[in-house]
This record gives sequence, C-alpha cells and structure tokens, in this order.
Amino acid sequence: MRIIKRNGEVVDFDRNKIEVAMKKAFISVSKPIDENVIKKMGEQIIEKINNNFPESHIITVEEVQDLVEITLLENNFYTVVKSYILYRASHYTMRKTIEDFSKYFLDSVIIEQMENIQREFKEDAYNLSFLYNKFISFAKENLNEDEYLSILIRASSELTSKESPKWEFISARFLSIQVRKYIYEIMNRDEIYTFKDKIHYLTKKNLYGKYMLENYSDEDITELEEYMDVKRDDLFNYSGLDLIVKRYLIKNSEGEILETPQEMFMGIAMHLAIPEGDNKVLWAKKIYDVLSQLKITVATPTMSNARKPYHQLSSCFIDTVPDSLDGIYRSIDNFAQVSKHGGGMGLYFGKVRAMGSDIRGFKGVAGGVVRWIKLANDTAVAVDQLGVRQGAVAVYLDVWHKDIAEFLQLRTNNGDDRMKAHDVFPGVCFPDYFWELAKEDINANWYMMCPHEVETVKGYCLEDSYGKEWLDKYLDCVEDERIDKRVMKVKDMVRLVIKSAVETGTPFIFNRDKVNELNPNAHKGMIYSSNLCTEIAQNTSAIESGSTEIKIVDGEEVVVKTTKPGDFVVCNLASLVLGNIDVNNKKELEEVINTTIRALDNVIDLNYYPVAYAKITNKKYRSIGLGTSGYHEMLVKNNISWQSEEHLEFVDRVYEDINYFAIKASSEIAREKGSYEYFEGSDWQTGKYFKKRDYNSDRWESLEAEVEKDGLRNGYIMAIAPTGSTSIIAGTTAAVDPVMSRYFLEEKKGAIVPRVAPSLNSQTFWLYENAHDIDQNWIMRAAGVRQRHIDQSQSVNLYITTDYTMSQILGLYIKGYEEGVKTIYYVRNKSLEVEDCDSCSA
Repeated sequence: MRIIKRNGEVVDFDRNKIEVAMKKAFISVSKPIDENVIKKMGEQIIEKINNNFPESHIITVEEVQDLVEITLLENNFYTVVKSYILYRASHYTMRKTIEDFSKYFLDSVIIEQMENIQREFKEDAYNLSFLYNKFISFAKENLNEDEYLSILIRASSELTSKESPKWEFISARFLSIQVRKYIYEIMNRDEIYTFKDKIHYLTKKNLYGKYMLENYSDEDITELEEYMDVKRDDLFNYSGLDLIVKRYLIKNSEGEILETPQEMFMGIAMHLAIPEGDNKVLWAKKIYDVLSQLKITVATPTMSNARKPYHQLSSCFIDTVPDSLDGIYRSIDNFAQVSKHGGGMGLYFGKVRAMGSDIRGFKGVAGGVVRWIKLANDTAVAVDQLGVRQGAVAVYLDVWHKDIAEFLQLRTNNGDDRMKAHDVFPGVCFPDYFWELAKEDINANWYMMCPHEVETVKGYCLEDSYGKEWLDKYLDCVEDERIDKRVMKVKDMVRLVIKSAVETGTPFIFNRDKVNELNPNAHKGMIYSSNLCTEIAQNTSAIESGSTEIKIVDGEEVVVKTTKPGDFVVCNLASLVLGNIDVNNKKELEEVINTTIRALDNVIDLNYYPVAYAKITNKKYRSIGLGTSGYHEMLVKNNISWQSEEHLEFVDRVYEDINYFAIKASSEIAREKGSYEYFEGSDWQTGKYFKKRDYNSDRWESLEAEVEKDGLRNGYIMAIAPTGSTSIIAGTTAAVDPVMSRYFLEEKKGAIVPRVAPSLNSQTFWLYENAHDIDQNWIMRAAGVRQRHIDQSQSVNLYITTDYTMSQILGLYIKGYEEGVKTIYYVRNKSLEVEDCDSCSA
C-alpha cells in the first residue's frame, strides 16, 4: 500500500504512524491507552481503506486522517476525536502560515527554521500565525528577500512579552540566518570556503595574529572546524546575538562582517589554548565548549582582542600615584596607554600632598589632588578605548586625606566648576574606625591631614598601614600639634558621602581594613585601593623614579631613565554563567572551572601589555579574576527567593564549591607548570588563608595539604566583575545583582525591543523581585556570605529610591562593614542612570 504525502511525495504506507497519532490524541486528553484497542482501530482503518477506495487509488494523508476521525467516533471516543480534530486544525493553520510566508521567502533555510520553531516551541503563544500577522503589518510590496528578513526579525523580537518571552530566542534564530547568509555571500565572493581558508585570509589581511598559523597546522584547523557546532547559535537571544554582531565579530575596513559567532568562539579558544603545546587542540575544544555553550563569558578585551594582532586581553589596571611631578605624569601616561588599548584604570591618589601643603619648603603652594584628578579626567576624554567609547578611570582617596571634602564634590552639581571632574569615578577608602564612629558616635570629630606633612613630621606614611597599626598612628597624628588638621564631624562627612552617592551614584566604597586583613599576599605588600569596578583587590605600590644617565648607543648619545616597577596591577577576568550551569552538579561545575582557570592563566603569558610595569607585576603574582554572572537567574531556577534565609544558605554552599574547585584547579596547574613567584610565605602556603575563612572540613584540609605540597599557580584567583555587556550575550542576569525589572523596553536600531528576565515563566515570575523593591539589607547580607569565599572582592550595587533617608543609606554602609563586605560599587538611585565600565565586563 502507498500513500501521498502533503508535499506530493508518494511513499510506503506505515500503519504504525496511524497508531502513534491516535495514542497522542489519547494522551492529550489524559485517557488511558489500551494497546489492544489502538491496534483494533488500526485494523478498522485499514479495512475502510480497502473497502472504500478502488484498488488503483493511492490514498492521501488527509483521507487517512478523515478515516481516523470516523473510527474514533464509531468507537465512542468523543473527547479524543475532539482533541484530534483540534490537532488537525492547528496543524492546518501552521501549514497555511508557512505557505503564506513562502510567498515572501524562497530561501529554504528560512522556511526550514520556521518548521523547526513550530516543532520546538509548542505553546500557543508561539504560533507562527502571530508572527505572520505582525510581519504583514510591517511589510511593504516590492521589497527584496533580505529586506523581508529584516522585517521578520523585527516582528519576532517585538512579540516578546512577559507572557511570551521565548520570542527573544525565535528572533535570534532569524538574525542568525541573516548573519550567516551575509557572511556566506562575502566569503563566496572572496573564494573562502573553509575555516582554514578564512584564517589564512584574515591573517593576510592583518585581522588575525600571525601566531595563530604559527601554532596551528592546517590539519589542526580542519579538526577544530569539524568540532564547531552551528546549532549553538540557538542558545542566543536576540539582544545577545545582536551585541556580538555589532561589537565582537571581526570586520574588515569596509565594515563587512567576516566571521560567524561560532568561529569567533573557536578563534578565542584557539588563542587561549596556545600555551598548552601538544595538547592545545584538546584544550581549544574544551575552551570552545564552555564559551559556545554560554557557560562562561570572558572579559570584553579578551573577547574583542583574542586572535587579533594587538591582543590586549586584560580588563583592569591599578596604579598608585606617587607624590612627585614625574610620578604623577607617569601615572597619567600609564592611564593613557591602558585606555588606548581598551582597559579601565584605577588610580590611588592617597599619597599626593593636599592643597595648601608645602613644595620644597615653600608653604601653602601645593594645588592638591583635585587639579591632578582633573588631568586624569581630561585624559579619559581625550584617549578613548579603541575609538569605541570614552576612557574610564576610577580615582581613590582616603577619607582622612585633607582634600576629601573637595574630592567628594568632583561630580556633584553644586560648588566651584573649576573643582569638577565629571568623567572620573571617585572611590573613598574607609578604615573600620570610621564606620565604628558613624555607628556609635556620629557627632565625633573626624580629622583630615596631608600625607606629605604626616610623613615629614612623623617619619611614616599613615596610608601604609591598616587595622590597629593604622588606628594607633592616626590617633598619634591627631594628638600631634605639629600636624595641621582639617576637622569635621563624622556626621558631616557621612552627609557629603551620601549626598554624592544619591546624586551621582559614587563614591565607590573601599573598606581597606577588611581588604588587607584577608589579603593572601600581605607578606609582599599592601592593597591601597581597587579598580574601576571595585572587584580587584591586589597588592599595589608606586613606581619609583631611578637614575638618569647619558650613554652612547650606536655612536649617539641617548638618555636612559631607570625606574623601579612597583606593583602595577593588571587582572584577567572571566565569569561563570551560573544561570547556564547546573550548580548542584559538582562534576559539571568542576569541569567548567578547571577549563576557565587554565584559560585565564594562559592569558597572562599570551597578553600584550600596554605598560611594561603591568607585565612585571602580572608575572610575579599571575593574578586572575574568576567571577560569576547569572546569580539571580540561578536563584530563580532553584526556586529560591532573594529575601530568604534559604538564599544565604544556598549561595554559601555554591560559592564555597566555586572557590574550592578554583583553588584546586590552580594548584593542579602549579604542579604541572610551577607556582607564582611570591607563593612562599603567602597565606596560601602557610595555610592561614584556609584558617581565616574557617575552612576545616575534610576536603578543605586535604586541599590545604595539596596546596602546601604542589603550590598555587595564581596569587589571586576570584573577583566578581559587573558583567554589563557579557551577561547580555549569555542571556542571563548581570553579575551578582538582582534584576532591575522583569520586563522592560530597549531601543535598538531606532526600534523598541521588548526584553524580559531570563527563564521567565509563570512559576519564576514572582521569584524575580525587582532590585529596588528588595530590602537592601539582604543584598549586604548576601554579599557578606559570598565575600568569605572570594579572595579579592565583588562589584556589589545598592538600589535605593527617593524614599531612602540619609540614616537608612548610612545603615546599609555600616551593614556592609559589619558583614565583611570589602567594596561597594554604585548606589543606583531609581531616578539616576549610571553605566558600568564595559572594559571590566566579564
């Protein structure tokens, strides 16, 4: 027996398909299935075919389905036949919709994708008839197929809503077709047909670094091309794929896109795997897997520059500005070089003498820190990040510095405009003592002094100590009448801090005692400040000017200046996408972390350093910053409310696991490749790191012994960055923040694109508590729980409304100090827009 399919193809008749269709109809109405009854009805249908049609007649699918309806009625299965009829009707509608679309699209790839969407997105909200109606409302006559495809993408993205969030992913599939089609036409024009051809082409055009072909044979590239999986494009939502296309895919000088998203991921993976030598192809596959499955994201500079000739891969740099003219200008020049190559900068100004201090014994002539900060501000504007966006710099000052009052008004709208620097991001370094007074004696006096005068009179630098030692020296300076002081009530200082925070979102908060007490490398220095996004906490020290000599080189006199490099911090970032990882599956978590730690460690050796001092420091400490994004999505997927004790218990376990696997991975690499230079004497080596954090279970004691024996590859390991743009790519929530809104509108290409919280559905809707509706004490408590497991720090935001009083905001700062939170990023006022530094996005 033969049957005619709907497309006209004649195939062998398969009775089993009839029985499967009837079983589905029974299942759809929750009717029990009796196999004998199904088989009997199948025989009845065959009998009807034989009796009702001539022998020469080839039956059609529609005729068979009519007979199925009749047979179900004859056997009194009325509810089943009703379901079957509705099923037929809906499938007819879907077929009709695709036929209607076929009038506009001849490309079989687009039609096949529509059929895939029908199969995979079964809910009524994703019926393609909705898409067709939206499409028709935009479509005009006499457009070409590419123009119709753009309209299809717009129509599908605009269907996104709280009730039907998956249109974000459907629209991404059509965008993916458009991008691949565009690239295929360009590659076909230039006779490039394989990934191998493309790498040779991009290298010749100086768009790929020569090192790629120097390390990978054509056979290696072919193997890696076969490993790429274009289906992983389906993991993108529209906004994520759109961002990759606009910002990260390699383009030629005419702006033509030359690589696909999967080729981008593989190119990055290949670059980061180069140090693995004979195993580089294996590790390239592993790194590609975690990148392309959106289980990790790498920092914006890594994503942008890996595989390219100028491969500056690091996000964050920190410099300590010395109290000398040469030193200040050198720090400004360092910032310019970092910004030129796409990095963000943190500058610590706590050593620079205050306004009115002496210079070479002449009293009252020093201009103070603000004039130098204005120079950094102008540099940020003048030297942009690869022509993409303005340079970005955070400037830090101690709360006891004599210029702190002016510093806190750098970005506010009141006061002398000559004292403003609106393009820097201020951060204030606080000792515990300040918060103790703010809590217990807010009317106490607070004393501010010039660091140069303190060093001149006392012979020590107040900023070079912390904890009890700092407090003893501070009180000693307060009592010393030789030191000129500026006095203000603690309450008035708090008012200045909070006024700036409410108005500008800054200053960032750097709790210096907490940071330094938990510094695993305190044996080699001190941490003075953080970076642009407040997650980096590493030893810093000023670069020192050395001698200047005139030498003869190639018969000519040259001037040679020497400098001592100090500790010029650079950090390499990546983030685990907790919303896309099963954090309850320790095996998966460990595998992803192992791969990520190795990739980050390799960045240190592969990196192009815009400043030589950074290379020296990075080689000594081999610092990395493993972070996380998708935190709120992770909670929601595990049915956990933000404002609950269950939240704190859950993340305590998760972040302990992450830390454990990260340290273990770094120790395993150390066994293979050696420890970082300063390992001996560190808290890692002595075991103090584990004791300070109360890690005393069997697995931790075993790991402590392993680290002591095998060493540690990286002196600093964990740091949680903001992940502003990269979390969009991964389709998840940003960093450790709660969502700002479950549903919002975003402008793209002049159109308004609806956006929804990830994994949003009727079950998760109420678990997504909006950030400004959450009691912010829960944010501080959660940050404190996580901080125990993070050797550096985290970009933690506070979300306030106009209802917040000064005492409430102060209460949150004090809560953070009490919970052991090292740093606080922005105070995000509901009516204030602040922007994360994209260079730190990981």
